[in-house]
This record gives sequence, C-alpha cells and structure tokens, in this order.
Amino acid sequence: MRFTGLVGLCLLLLLGGGCTNDPYPAADRAKKVLYTYFAEAPKTLDPAVAYAATDHVVTGTVFDTLLEYHYLRRPLELIPGLAEAVPKVEVRPNGHHSYRFRLRSGVLFHADPCFALSQKGRDTRELVAADMAFALARLADPAVNSPAAPTFNDVLGFAAFAKRLGDMRKADAGFAALPAHEQYKRAGGIEGVVVHGDLDLEIVLAEPNPQILYWFAMPFTTPMPWEAVAYYNGKDGRPNLSERAVGTGPFRLTIYEKQHRFVLTRNDAWYGLSKANADAPGAVFPAKADMEADDIKDGVVDPAYAGRRLPFLDEIRFVRERESIPEFNKFLQGYYDTSGIIKESFDTVIVEGLLSPEMKERGIRLTKEVEPTIFYVGFNMDDAVVGAPAGEKGRKLRQAMSLAIDSEKFLRLFLNGRGTPAQSPVPPGIFGFRKDYKNPFRQPDLARARQLLAEAGYKDGIDPKTAAPLKLAFNTGRTEAEALLQWEFLAAAWREIGLDVEVKATDWNKYQADLRQGAYQVFFLGWGADYPDPENFLFLLECKQAQSKSKGPNTANFCNEEFDRLYQTMKQLPNGERRAAAVRQMEDILERERPWIELFFREAYDLSHAWVVNAKPMGMSYPTYKYRDVLPALRAELQPTWNVPVRWPLYILLAALLALAALMVRTYYRERL
Repeated sequence: MRFTGLVGLCLLLLLGGGCTNDPYPAADRAKKVLYTYFAEAPKTLDPAVAYAATDHVVTGTVFDTLLEYHYLRRPLELIPGLAEAVPKVEVRPNGHHSYRFRLRSGVLFHADPCFALSQKGRDTRELVAADMAFALARLADPAVNSPAAPTFNDVLGFAAFAKRLGDMRKADAGFAALPAHEQYKRAGGIEGVVVHGDLDLEIVLAEPNPQILYWFAMPFTTPMPWEAVAYYNGKDGRPNLSERAVGTGPFRLTIYEKQHRFVLTRNDAWYGLSKANADAPGAVFPAKADMEADDIKDGVVDPAYAGRRLPFLDEIRFVRERESIPEFNKFLQGYYDTSGIIKESFDTVIVEGLLSPEMKERGIRLTKEVEPTIFYVGFNMDDAVVGAPAGEKGRKLRQAMSLAIDSEKFLRLFLNGRGTPAQSPVPPGIFGFRKDYKNPFRQPDLARARQLLAEAGYKDGIDPKTAAPLKLAFNTGRTEAEALLQWEFLAAAWREIGLDVEVKATDWNKYQADLRQGAYQVFFLGWGADYPDPENFLFLLECKQAQSKSKGPNTANFCNEEFDRLYQTMKQLPNGERRAAAVRQMEDILERERPWIELFFREAYDLSHAWVVNAKPMGMSYPTYKYRDVLPALRAELQPTWNVPVRWPLYILLAALLALAALMVRTYYRERL
C-alpha cells in the first residue's frame, strides 16, 4: 500500500539514528575544514583598494606579501615573506634611501584562466619582480584611487608618474583605452621602482621613510599579475577584479558568493610547501622558544607544531550571519569553530574577566588581545574657548575636562570591560608603550578638576561673560541608542564639574562634513593601526597633518613645534633607547597640553572550541588561518553531545500514520466482505 514506504522511512529514521542537526555534509567530517562566519560582505577583493577588516579576511589569506609579521612575537616583528630577507636601508651618495628586495624563486600564482592572455593554454606562471612594479604602479594610478597612495609619495617619481599617467589619458583617448600594463609601460613607470632582474626589485625613496617597510606586509603591495587586471574587467560575462582574487597565498578562493558564502581552499602549489623554501620563516610554525608559557598552558598554541610546515587546514568556509545571536548559538552548538561574545551572553560566558566554568567544561577557550587601537575625545585647538587661542586658560579647561572622565567606568558600563584605559596614544604591544606610566590627567579627580576650572576663570563651571555654566558643543558621529548613552555619560561627567556640554550627535557623513568644515569644539574619534609602530599613532598629532591645514587626520589641529621636532627625530630612529626617550618626551607634551582625552584601547575577546588548534590572534586585522588547525575526530565526538535531535514529532507522525493505515486496512476489508 502507498503508506508502507513512508512508515518504513519513519522507522528507519527513529531506529537507525538518521535524524541529525549537523548542517554539514557527512563526507566532510574527516576533512580539516574550519567553519566560521562573516557579518558584513567584503567591499572589494582588489588588494590595491581593499582597506576594511572585512576585506582582509580574504585578501590577507589569498595574497602573499614581500614581508609579514611573526605570528607569536610581541611587539610585532617583520619577517621575510615572498622576499628572502627584510632589507636594510642603503643611503645613496645623493641622499636617497634605497631598499632592495630579492624575491623567492619558483613562486606560482593561483591557477586561473587569465594567464592564457600571456601564453595560450597556460593557467599559471611564476612570480617576477615586474609583478611588484606593476602592483606599485596601480597604487599610483589615479583611476584605481588606492587609499595607500599617499604613503608611497616618498618613492622617487611616484607622484610624477601619477600626474603623467593622468595627463596622457586626457590627451589621448586611444592611450586611455589600452590595458593598464601597456599604459604604465608607455608612461615610463615609476622612477624609484627599479626592476634589476626577474627576482630583484629596488625601491628608492626621495625622502627617508623607515615605516614604508611595514606597507610591504600589507595586501596593498601584494604582487599583481597584469593578466588578472586585464582579464577581470566585467566584460563578456567575466567579473570585475573586485570580485576575483588571483594571488600566490597558502589558500585560494574557490567559491565566492559575496552576500552568502565563500570558501578558501588549501593551495598545494604554495611556495612554502616546496623544498627550496623549507626554511622560509613564513612557511613554518614558530619555534617553541617563541611561545609564551601562558599560551601553552591555556592551549592557545600547541608546542607540538613547532617547526611544522604550513598550512594545516584543507578549507576555510565562511557563511553570512546577519544577526549576532543566531551566530553565537550555532557556535555553542559546535557548528562554528570560533566566535566573539555577544553582549547578551557576556555575563554567562565571562565571570570576573575569566571564562565561566560552564564554558571551560565544554572545552571552549578564551583569548584576549588588546588591539592596536585608540579611542579618544579631542579638542579643536583652533577654537577660541577650548583651543590654543585661549592660552593657559584653555589648557587648564582641557586638563579639567580630562580629569572628569573615568575610562574604567565607561568600559564597564558600555563594553563589558573589554578594553584598557589609555594613558597616551601609544597602545600595548607597540614600541614605546610603558606599562607603568600613569598620566596624571587621566586619573579621575573631580576635586582637582574643579580647582583647575577655577584657575582657568570658570569657578564652579561658570562663564563670567554670561554668569551661566560655560556652554560647549560635543560633536559625535553615531546616533543609535547605545551610542547616545555613551555620549551622555561623557557629557554628564563634564556637567558634574559645572560645565554645560551639549551633545550634537549626527550621522557619520554629516559628522565628517562638520569636521572638514571646522564646525566643532569637542569631538569623539577612534584610530586603528595600519602598522605596529608608534609613528602610526603619534603622526595623528603632527601639525603638518592638521585638518585645518591639509585636511589630514590631525582633527585636533594640534600644533606644537617641539612635538613636531621630536616626531621627525623619532620617525627616523630604529627601535632603541633614543627612540623610546623621544616617545616619552612627546607624551610629556601631550600630557600637559591635552589636545586629546585618551579614553581606551579596545580589547578583543575570542572564543574557540577544543578542536581548534593554535587560536592565538595577531592583534591587528591580519588573518592567521595558515597557522590554525582543527581536529575533526574530536569535533565529531563532541558535537552530538550538544545536539541531541528532537524526535518526538516523528513519533507523533508515526503514530498518526499507523492509525491512518489501520483505518484504511479496516475500510479495505469491509468493502470486500
């Protein structure tokens, strides 16, 4: 009868255990697949343009760079990647500084149909120094509009090449229609980017810039094959370069459904797997001597991996999760291998800064890493009331407002304590950071704040010109409810010492426009490091970078001749006591002048399951997937214990089907009697 098969199927599911919650194919259970998620889709995969952390999840994994960072050493340290060594600066007789890179031989690009453009039937080719020159020319190209372009203006002829290229395009439509690599060749290339041979590249700087080496550890400067740029132009059904990644990295992009999922697959042709590169620092897991004892004890790194060849994973699979609560629940079920901690569950996951016993019992690990970021309240130093024109009066007002803010309380109320109160712009993990330094104006002291206000001429916060509390405007760029509570916390602290501070919250675009126009007194901003160096934070207060002078990132418009002199000295010194002393002197100036109220350095809390090996984060927005591993057998053992299938609906269905079958049988025999 027609119900027999259905009844049999239900019995099979109930008795045979075929009902499961596991969303992944059974065939993948033995593979080394890391399952994770993304909340926001990458904006672009073009490495010359990609700047967001959401982009770097892909670009930082599929594209290799000449240099990279040591996985375990802190402060972060540059090591060779595609280059055989980290180059030393050479000073030419004319004063120009030069860095010479020797590229590794035998490095292959990921297999891709674009390479048929240079040789019919070919799907890959070896990396050559000309690919680096082409990538740097793209950074200069005004049509590409790379955010990294200003950094490379110190490269000899970089800006001149950009102008020449633009002029030639305007003058000749035929030239403008040529493929980019042909245009660059006819425009003469960049004078300070010299290809000496297939594997030899020299970078010549018109002005000294030791920090430029850090940029060769960023995807911006990954070698780019001209074929990929010419082929992926959005024509004839081909995607744009923003949707395609042709790199040399340890993983290659094999599925890219931008809004839904993407998959990175182990690149078996990666340079690090060849015998010739067996000693490449970026191709092997670091030595045990580089491992922190606490990291070993906490299971964050496994000493058994020391010296083993990378990578360990077969695949990394990303699935779009638009909401944080479903994502976190799937992590707790074991279907995502790593996760952050949602605010709603923070107090059940973290107890007194440590992982709760319930989480530990499940083998979940917690890693905490202070990110190289700074969040701060700034003063417009061009303003007549809070800025430099007010002289000593303005300085004491800024000092008083700094003393009124309790960063620890702010972190506790709004970020679950996930952060470290800042004493200066230099974060932990960056050269020059002083663990024991206490900025006297960053220790909350309302009594002293009121005293300084009185010395500034604002006794009890009263402006003698109006006989009313001094009125100030506090501009911010977020308007959601949680953000408004944060701004009100800060304003209330200033009101407590007698000031009348009005919060002017607006959307981000309007806020940025206000900053560009100088229409602000007090403001809130944050900054994340492009590279791990104190220069990348202290430059935010260099006069040359002032918003009002050059539209630069010095939104405080802070100008101090001694600070600028020390900055130029510090910028060119190698790490050592002289450089540390210069940083200390700069901090002393900021301590006194108070162009900023340094609030906090953000701290990332990350969770991983017991089957994830080597879960230590880098601290910056650089993915560490090539160092990670998973233990599929342990995952298969633990997942079912957390996900017992709910089978009672099947029992009800089976009972209903059996009753119906009995009724039909009864009816059948009645009709035949």
